[in-house]
Amino acid sequence: MGTSVGVRIDLNADVGEAYGARIEGDDEPIFAYVTSANVACGFHAGDPEIMAATVKAAASHGVAVGAHPSYPDRERFGRVSMSMSPEALRDCIVYQLGALDAVARLMEATLTHVKPHGALYNDAAKDAGLAQTVAQAVAAYDRRLILVGLAGSALLQLAGAAGLRSAAEAFCDRRYQDDGSLCPRSASGAVIQSADEAVRQALCIVLERSVITARGKRIGIDAQTLCIHADTPNALALASAVADALTKAGVRLTTLGQLF
Repeated sequence: MGTSVGVRIDLNADVGEAYGARIEGDDEPIFAYVTSANVACGFHAGDPEIMAATVKAAASHGVAVGAHPSYPDRERFGRVSMSMSPEALRDCIVYQLGALDAVARLMEATLTHVKPHGALYNDAAKDAGLAQTVAQAVAAYDRRLILVGLAGSALLQLAGAAGLRSAAEAFCDRRYQDDGSLCPRSASGAVIQSADEAVRQALCIVLERSVITARGKRIGIDAQTLCIHADTPNALALASAVADALTKAGVRLTTLGQLF
């Protein structure tokens, strides 16, 4: 492994992803291990009550709060691509940022970042036009927000052009393809459920700046934040193990805001 002297990393989780009768469970335990929370804004999951409870819990643990906007698609959990005009998508994103921002203010918390969800995240990683729309929407709302995107993606390239700071993201609980994209969730083994495997991948990303793909190829990856999905089976065990392993390796866990 490479040196860990002076290495800092944000550890984030996608949270608040429930609504109505669909309750995934209490996200609060994971806040003991992560440093940033990406909170669903109501379009793929979440509602005002869930958003408020999630933001309050995150803030009480000193976890930075960010928005997790998606395509308007609750039925499919925002995991299917949608065709939208740039104007419609911009309005959709700004609407979600405003909703969570208002809830955060009520909870005396401040939004630090934005991370698109699901299909919107993956589409913006490879479609420059879509990435531009996302980046410009975030910038139009608040240029102080940090835009989070897949390491090496189009979204990060367009963030700077929109006047935004950006953070490259990598995943502890997802397998990679040889081109640096994530394996589709429908593929066997695409989601890592073993804490030991998640730890190995996290350490490889942070200390070696690389990841071993599903086909066994080592590819370069440079990330400022690592994600653990709160709805991944064994998510709490994964978060605990990854946070402990990184700390023991001398890596400092810190929020996105503190990285810039």
